[in-house]
Amino acid sequence: MYQPRHFEVRDREAMLALVAAYPLATLVMSTDDGLQANHVPLYVHIGEAGDLQLHGHVARANPLWRDGRADREVLAVFNGPQAYVTPSWYPSKREHGKAVPTWNYSVVHAHGSLRVHDDRHWLRAQVDELTKRHERARDPAWSIDDAPADYLDAMLGAIVGIELRVSRLEGKFKLSQNQPAANKAGVLAGLSAEAAPQARAVADAMRSITLNSTLS
Repeated sequence: MYQPRHFEVRDREAMLALVAAYPLATLVMSTDDGLQANHVPLYVHIGEAGDLQLHGHVARANPLWRDGRADREVLAVFNGPQAYVTPSWYPSKREHGKAVPTWNYSVVHAHGSLRVHDDRHWLRAQVDELTKRHERARDPAWSIDDAPADYLDAMLGAIVGIELRVSRLEGKFKLSQNQPAANKAGVLAGLSAEAAPQARAVADAMRSITLNSTLS
């Protein structure tokens, strides 16, 4: 990933927070038939040795789990909020006109190797954990125990578990850090006034970056 110094993120916790907030990953892998990309929700799991893992599952009919060999590197891309930035928000544009549009976004790349889990115990635990994470704020919260046992057993038989053993994390939060203070303020005000939730989420991310920079 192209990584200008202004936008590079080295804070592991900040990267894992983005992964938790935006768990639908684009999982890219080189196969004998070329590059393959799948879209899979993954969640962070810390192994017994303290190693970072990403757990999920795919349909048994998906060739991803058969194509994933231990010697093949896999890339999981997690996209956070993103939004268009107009030059009209830059005070400097009104001064000299030297401004062009850009895009603000946050992204995390997780590199590693893939391991397959094709056993019911691991799969049930994975689906249970995934469900609890996304149902905990709901009332009533759905549980896998709500499904009939025979139906759940059939559903578990139709999927295969995957585990990405992460060897490297890359974070890039492109949030106007390379702009002068007045331009940053203009972008923040402009995004905050937009109707699109994504734009307001980018504004929140900009505030977080500013706050963290101030605290550090």
